[in-house]
Amino acid sequence: MYDPSMRVLTVLELLQARESVTGAELARRLEVSPRTVQRYVTRLQDLGIPVEGRRGVGGAYRLKPGFRLPPLMFTGEEALSLALGLRALQHLGLAALAPAAQAASAKLSRTLPQTLRENVNALEDAVQLDPSPWVVTTDAELLAELLGAVRRARTVELVYRSLTADETMRRVNVYRVVHLAGRWYAVGHCHLRGEKRCFRLDRMVGLNVLEDVFTPPEAFDALAYLRSSMPHLPTSHNISVWLACPPEDLRGEVSAWRTEIRPENGGTRLRCQRENLEGFAAFLLGVGRPFRVDSPPQLLDAFAVLKERCAEVQAARTIPHDPESSSVRPGD
Repeated sequence: MYDPSMRVLTVLELLQARESVTGAELARRLEVSPRTVQRYVTRLQDLGIPVEGRRGVGGAYRLKPGFRLPPLMFTGEEALSLALGLRALQHLGLAALAPAAQAASAKLSRTLPQTLRENVNALEDAVQLDPSPWVVTTDAELLAELLGAVRRARTVELVYRSLTADETMRRVNVYRVVHLAGRWYAVGHCHLRGEKRCFRLDRMVGLNVLEDVFTPPEAFDALAYLRSSMPHLPTSHNISVWLACPPEDLRGEVSAWRTEIRPENGGTRLRCQRENLEGFAAFLLGVGRPFRVDSPPQLLDAFAVLKERCAEVQAARTIPHDPESSSVRPGD
């Protein structure tokens, strides 16, 4: 009739709707045995829901008097992801949303059962997020207006301030809003220039959402366009490397973040995207397993750079160190 998770939820619904329900009635409604009903009740208790039971013939279950079920139910992983997401919001340059994030976090804490709330609070306290020094503060209301314009496909009008502080009036069909390298950008068609352009939100003034409607292009990759139009940004390289060891030997040594790890020909195929090739080359050397670089060719060049640096370090060891020659006297 139901899968196990649906049966557990049905038990909860019946307990909320009635003062008490016998085990026999629950078994009949769910088409399971009384022993299975006991397992479902135990599952609810493990989730922090105070289900009380009366043993013996005609035994029944009820919710603890005065208990009010929160409007939302989360697993431990879901609650943790929400809590950490709210905390990370401050690192996106949206300082105005900090009070709202704190209020939402407090509501989440009140919603969770006691045991789960204590676990989430403990994990939150154990995590520190280091804000990037390059994050630019952005007007949260401006961002909300832009997102609304994107959703309704409405043209916006704004004053845009250039690097030289010159201001021009722009009309833009905004296709996407992107957060990249610590800044928020609007990407779309600029009526003044007659082509695609990207605009930093921290340089926008006096945004107005117009009644004009446009048709955005299908499957437009705003992030790819933004990267291509900003050559100073680091290039992301597609890396494919084969390591002479099974995937289980790499557990704890290779991060799964943006990384594909799978067995191949008795070893491991590792695919990922990275910007710092020299750092990734150093990482591969540190793994301590034989490997083969299949792409990109630039990764091999990175190993050559590391080789030169190692040679410089070795050469420096052979030069006698004179403390007096490196000292700095007052007034120098």
